Amino acid sequence: MAVVYEKPHALTDAVLHYCPGCTHGIIHKLVAEAIDELGCEGKTVGVAPVGCAVMAYDYFRCDMLEAAHGRAPAVATGLKRSLPDRVIFTYQGDGDLAAIGTAETVHAATRGENITIIFVNNCIYGMTGGQMAPTTLPGQVTQTTPYGRDVKLAGYPIRVCEMLSTLDGTYYAERVSVDCVPNIRKAKAAIKKAFQNQIDGKGFSIVEVLSSCPTNWGLTPVEALQWLRDNMIPYYPLGVYKDKDKEADNNG
Repeated sequence: MAVVYEKPHALTDAVLHYCPGCTHGIIHKLVAEAIDELGCEGKTVGVAPVGCAVMAYDYFRCDMLEAAHGRAPAVATGLKRSLPDRVIFTYQGDGDLAAIGTAETVHAATRGENITIIFVNNCIYGMTGGQMAPTTLPGQVTQTTPYGRDVKLAGYPIRVCEMLSTLDGTYYAERVSVDCVPNIRKAKAAIKKAFQNQIDGKGFSIVEVLSSCPTNWGLTPVEALQWLRDNMIPYYPLGVYKDKDKEADNNG
């Protein structure tokens, strides 16, 4: 019998703890497929965040470390510099990466650290109950913005890919989504490219993945995906924000 599909080897058999409809599971699968296809499971080390993905170490077969809140890029920097032959990735949410971890993220990027960051953006603090995050949209209702995010009081959302793409040290920055099959395929290609960049020694790569949070958005899983399309993608446009490979091709 021909096998037409099987679970990626880089994923363990542990049952995911995520809420029904959460797209972390899809993103985990894409990361694991990239690791499988690149044949680097045995030398890959992941860094888990503080947030909904705090127990990511249970789900990937590669070595995993747990970082303090927001410090995953700093931990990844230390790992890569001490073990340069390893493939190092962080898996972080928006509160972890773009709030308490802003400095670590920006400085890892501007130094051009040869690491891969998978950044999951769902516009909210998920694990701690649905508070406003740095990525919460203007007017978006959360537990701490019951009347919607007021930009006069809380400022505007941070567009991470746009910001990091201005830094000379960033090699590759792309924003993708996992709301439909075509976008999931594009997301997998971006994640695999980010890993390949590191294997090739090219430098800092980040893939931002727009994700849903049905529980804290107060929507069904299907409604949440549509909300992502209607609200998140217009504010956070999908696409490549920096790719030095293409810049070199254009200049050549």
